[in-house]
Amino acid sequence: MKHSGMAFKAAMRIIFWTLVLLLALCAAGVLATLLGSLLAAISAGLVTVWILFVLFTLYFFRDPDALAPAIPNAIVAPGHGKVDVIDETTEPEFMGGPCKRISIFLSVIDVHVQKAPVTGKLVYHKYKEGEFLSATRADCSEHNENVLLGIVPTDYPDQKIGLRLIAGLIARRIICTAKTGDTLGKGQRIGMIKFGSRTELYIPKDRVGSIAVKVGDTVYGAQTILGRLK
Repeated sequence: MKHSGMAFKAAMRIIFWTLVLLLALCAAGVLATLLGSLLAAISAGLVTVWILFVLFTLYFFRDPDALAPAIPNAIVAPGHGKVDVIDETTEPEFMGGPCKRISIFLSVIDVHVQKAPVTGKLVYHKYKEGEFLSATRADCSEHNENVLLGIVPTDYPDQKIGLRLIAGLIARRIICTAKTGDTLGKGQRIGMIKFGSRTELYIPKDRVGSIAVKVGDTVYGAQTILGRLK
């Protein structure tokens, strides 16, 4: 008869697609079970990695209090790290000529909060965009993103102290809380460079009495005396 078997075909189509749906659900269940087993197997590892990350983050962002030496002409280290350059250079923007430079490399395990090297007034603040070369390079200050700060010491108003905070390969952000016009106490917190970086201190060439550190020395922010003004 005409159109005979149409109902059977309709039934078979429904049966076929419900079978496809059933197989898809079963496959999804098997996949979910496998993923669940995998996640259960690695969850302990993931938790361990997260705990290690938390501990490292807390360690990296530590900010210990420091008591700066009560010596009026002492210039203290602005941050923790290792002295790897002591030389003479020309800093034209703030120092305006030849000066002594003490450069400190900060690794990822050093304290990265920066401190004021002397008591004085912050009179200069300039942010400069740049590259993110490795901070292990002594010349990275010429190319990398940095912030240059200029301080006039309270007890030596005819002198200048320059401080450059330099970003590195990993460090991508410089936070400076000190503002132009602020009066800073020696050892006062002035900012932070996140992750490996470099700090350069500029001292007037003819007005520094002595340099108290040498290349290779480990210094501590607000505690280690780098030199003395005269």
